[in-house]
Amino acid sequence: MTDWLDAKVVENKQWNDRLHSLRVQADFPKFKAGQFTRLALDIDGELISRPFSLVNAPDEHPLDFYFIEVPEGVLSTRLAHLQPGDDIKVAPKAAGLLTPDQIPEAHHLYLLATGTGIGPFLSIIKTTEIWRQFKKVVLVHSVRFQNELTYQETIAAAQAAHPEAFIYIPIVSREDCDFALSGRIPQTIEDGRLEHRAGLEISPADSQVMLCGNPAMIQDTMALLIDQRGLKKHSRRDPGQISIEKYW
Repeated sequence: MTDWLDAKVVENKQWNDRLHSLRVQADFPKFKAGQFTRLALDIDGELISRPFSLVNAPDEHPLDFYFIEVPEGVLSTRLAHLQPGDDIKVAPKAAGLLTPDQIPEAHHLYLLATGTGIGPFLSIIKTTEIWRQFKKVVLVHSVRFQNELTYQETIAAAQAAHPEAFIYIPIVSREDCDFALSGRIPQTIEDGRLEHRAGLEISPADSQVMLCGNPAMIQDTMALLIDQRGLKKHSRRDPGQISIEKYW
């Protein structure tokens, strides 16, 4: 049984009609960038919890959780209406292996995310270690509409701090956007647009790829990288180039 930490909401930032960032103050232990924990609320006498990635860097406070309000969702609809000062429960430790220290050495790191799957990657690019580990870090964020390209201040700060090492590539699939690629992540890899925009090839010799978000994107992208780029899924026992975190 989980011994939950008592926490307080300090901010509920609403990005659009469905996307929120819930900032929570809690006495939370040290964690690794890329990990997740669980949030919980008492709903009709039952403690309901779900996993959420930590967007803040390990040395940052408050805790930052990026989520989408799911229509008729038992927990997300309640989280979306929380206000500063409201109580919430946080699991007492983080978990997850989508962390840079789990992957082999390489020159380039591709961080490929859909929607709120960008959360753990935002935590990663805020750390100092990632810029020592890789010569280039490519953050790819695929969304449906422009107003879902959130956390632009965080991304701009990374660009300013690491102008030679950081590459940000937005992808917008359902409306025309002159600064973003169109389509889905697998399509942009298959036709070469993603690598052309990044100025880097995805190869087994030079690249590590981390995938987070929609399971269909993860499955399709991983299959493409294996079949057409010669990469393989990474595990501790059998090192490779592809690390994944599914969001549902």
